[in-house]
Amino acid sequence: MRLSHRLLFTTACALAGAATPALAQEAPQANAAANDDGGIIVTARRQNERLQDVPASVAVITAAALERTGAVKAEDFVKLTPGVTIVTGTAEAGDTQINIRGINGARDAESSVALVVDGILKTNTAQLNQPQGTLRQVEMLKGPQGALYGRNAAAGAIVEQTLKPTETFTGGAKVSYADYNTWEATAHVAGPIAPGAGFVLSGYYSSTDGFYKNDFTGKKTVDDKENWALDGRVMVGQGTATQLDLKARYAEFHGASLPFNASFHLPNFGGAFYEDVNKHPFHFYNNIRATNDQTSFDVSLKLDQQLSDSIKLVAWGLYSNVNQDLVADGTSADFGRFLSAKDPRAQGAVDACFASTADLTGYPVNAPGFIGQIPVPFIFAPATGSTFGPYSPTTCDGTQYQVRKQQDFSTEWRLIGDAGTINWQLGAYYLHIKRTVGVSLGADTGNGVIKQLYNAPDSTNPTTLLLADRFNTNVYAGFGSVEWKPNDQFNAGLALRYDIEDRKSSSLVPTALDPFTGGPINPGQAFGALKDKHARFEQFEPKVTLSYKPTGDLNLYANWGIGFKSGGFNNQGSAQIIKDNFVNFFGADVTVNDQYKKEWSSAWEAGFKGSLLDGKLTFDLAGYYTQVHNMQFFEFFVGSFGLLRVVSNIDKVDLKGIEASVTVKPAKGFKLFGSFNYTDSEIKKNSSRPYTVGNKSPYTADYTLNAGMEIEQPINDSLRFFTRADYRLTGPTWFHTVQDQSIPTLFSGLLPISQLNDGKGLPAFVGDGKYDVAHRKAFGVVNLRAGLQTDRYSLSVFANNLFDKQYLNEVITAVEFGGSFITPGTRRLIGVEGSMKF
Repeated sequence: MRLSHRLLFTTACALAGAATPALAQEAPQANAAANDDGGIIVTARRQNERLQDVPASVAVITAAALERTGAVKAEDFVKLTPGVTIVTGTAEAGDTQINIRGINGARDAESSVALVVDGILKTNTAQLNQPQGTLRQVEMLKGPQGALYGRNAAAGAIVEQTLKPTETFTGGAKVSYADYNTWEATAHVAGPIAPGAGFVLSGYYSSTDGFYKNDFTGKKTVDDKENWALDGRVMVGQGTATQLDLKARYAEFHGASLPFNASFHLPNFGGAFYEDVNKHPFHFYNNIRATNDQTSFDVSLKLDQQLSDSIKLVAWGLYSNVNQDLVADGTSADFGRFLSAKDPRAQGAVDACFASTADLTGYPVNAPGFIGQIPVPFIFAPATGSTFGPYSPTTCDGTQYQVRKQQDFSTEWRLIGDAGTINWQLGAYYLHIKRTVGVSLGADTGNGVIKQLYNAPDSTNPTTLLLADRFNTNVYAGFGSVEWKPNDQFNAGLALRYDIEDRKSSSLVPTALDPFTGGPINPGQAFGALKDKHARFEQFEPKVTLSYKPTGDLNLYANWGIGFKSGGFNNQGSAQIIKDNFVNFFGADVTVNDQYKKEWSSAWEAGFKGSLLDGKLTFDLAGYYTQVHNMQFFEFFVGSFGLLRVVSNIDKVDLKGIEASVTVKPAKGFKLFGSFNYTDSEIKKNSSRPYTVGNKSPYTADYTLNAGMEIEQPINDSLRFFTRADYRLTGPTWFHTVQDQSIPTLFSGLLPISQLNDGKGLPAFVGDGKYDVAHRKAFGVVNLRAGLQTDRYSLSVFANNLFDKQYLNEVITAVEFGGSFITPGTRRLIGVEGSMKF
């Protein structure tokens, strides 16, 4: 598969090169990001204006910066932007959470950051970190953008502009190769197809064997991946009164999933049971090949119709279909789920667990784990028992199969008017979503995973727990805005939007028994059949902006807005699992519901931006304050039931901070740039976990710092040398609401009835967890790129994470488990890149 995709891109590059002599008369499409005076033009308020004139914080990555940094998707953009962090691909390819100024997109909920590509709002969070064609500019908008850009923009928006058809045939290709057999290639061709009509065809391919190896199998199947995409665009009537823009996209991802280790936080156990997550040595040895497969297709049609000299209609429709699944080892070994079977048809899994443990006795697993002679937890069999940790090489973990499928259709109709000193917009939006989410935990008989949600007790992968639901959502919105500009100095704007999200869910879990415990396959069924759910979430979202320019080079601005993210449903049975296994067992102080609330926020921002010395010095300084109500937060639970993913709410979070950026051009071809963000966050109320009040907002770095330089100098009339260096410092980060606290865990409930202490057990407090070691420390990463280029060709070397800084990508704390699931960040990658264009 990889060979065929590489061959495709190599052939495309070769064809592009062969065609160059006949098509090189015209230069590539000019960068639309600059106007005549050299200022950057953005569409942050759905209108073309200078970046300096926008009354809000906007970070822009121009076509030149995209080329110099190699940035192609959200993960790359975020690292160049202050006050923005990202966690992506840690569990699966579509698993992306972007945090802007303390507001995070909770896993399994809707995103807090909207993705808008060529004026069209993408609807599936799985698309956030996908390449979207041949980019020409990226704008990172901060603060609530729902009034202008629509749903799921409470924290901000990523606005991308891609290449438009060119008047003559143009194109380009880029290929890079780096450590760990890492390939990346892009290619595009654009041009006319008929009078008044043109096209763009873009391709993307990447693959890597990854840095880590599975110690048990000896194969590099921990962080390997392959991703490819094709984007097509046809525009008719470009630049005329009637313009049609047809786009289609297809992409696939195939790779590993869940590259996690466990780290325990049980101080009374001592030693490796109380581990600083930042010092953990990573080793992987799961016996199940962890995989993640995703296919993505979308097609859109956009109409720009000039109705009169002052009124324009912009309308579009989008269909999207994203399917993804995940296969991995389970986490049940240390809870003895497969030590016996109520149903004799599942006895094979029990036998496999005992046999694999005996075969692997003494196999080195991450401390404090050890594989004893039998799979009974060591606290109940101190002499011969085991402490596996999750994802062990035995079959005792069981298996997990997760499915996330979504089809949706959306459309927006917008009237835009220009009445001189007053500009206005009025429109409506509709979205229909069909989504299926399932998590199936099965027994491992040594015969792999059957990729379906329910497997019978006599199968080779019998299901022991099933959470599966179908969700249907209808979204309706009306919006409008007006901007008043009486003179060149003053500008005031008001935008209004009203959102209605009507959500329904129905269970897909059959009536069946768990063959190991004898209970229902979903704990919620213990109280009767799972019932259909229905809820309606509504929000009014105003936004006010003010701008005053005392001079043409200085803009003073302020804005306020309401952000909104719809509530929704967890898989049915989730709340009952928490009650049975934690609350009723050892008195855990945690509340989870099968339905989570809507999140809304009130955000203030004020600042100034400007330039000096004829544009050689540009600067931006802003302060912000945001109150978030019912902040949605992802929780992960592990126990004898296996694993559980849910969304909860934090009642109130305060966020305040400051942000600054500066760019200096001391000489021609030489640029220095830097930016800084500091966010002070505090949980004010949390009914889900009341004892966390006063802690910091999860997934929020205390600060970020970006600094770098860019040099381009001529060697002769046609050859230029260039180099760019980027440094990114990310401050300390908590990933959970529980931080410095010490609280009871499952072990607090198990130790009093254990066989430790000569069969007398131990006091409950010995099993309490303390989580002061579960935060990610600050880390800095340096990226460097240097090379030679002409107007058509470029050859460069690059080093990402030049000094091979080891850091954590994510820490998922499972509080009641007494530990965290942690995944490593990207290691050093050194490579070479070549490109050509015509």
